[in-house]
Amino acid sequence: MIKWQWSLFDELSLHDLYEVLKVRQAVFVVEQGCAYQDVDELDQVAWHLIGWHEDAGFKKIVAYLRVVYPEEKFSEPSIGRVLVTPELRKSGLGKKLIAEAIVRISDEYPDSAIRISAQKYLEVFYSDFGFTTVSSIYEEDGIPHIEMLRS
Repeated sequence: MIKWQWSLFDELSLHDLYEVLKVRQAVFVVEQGCAYQDVDELDQVAWHLIGWHEDAGFKKIVAYLRVVYPEEKFSEPSIGRVLVTPELRKSGLGKKLIAEAIVRISDEYPDSAIRISAQKYLEVFYSDFGFTTVSSIYEEDGIPHIEMLRS
């Protein structure tokens, strides 16, 4: 079972922040082979959604994303740093993660669209949530990306 935790940056414990940065580095830097600056000054202006799996008193992050406030990266609130750990991919957890984010954004910013910078191969995944492609393909850290908007 997954326990969801929403936190502002200042609400994250040092342990939770360390675990977030560790899992982001494992997925985005090591697994995807991208040398890039993950810590980018946007964590402080974002909500953080952490999916924890607990077993025998041990908890581990298995899903994560952040929602950057409007006007910080884009004019709309934006979802980024979306990840599910390798062992739980294709389990439906990614869909639950995005659905949870959309609900939160709708509550916080009821009249706002949502923008994402998505890896191109995930275009169909995000379109299932009502996102439409609004840019040409561009390269970010060696990976093809597109901007998508959900009205």
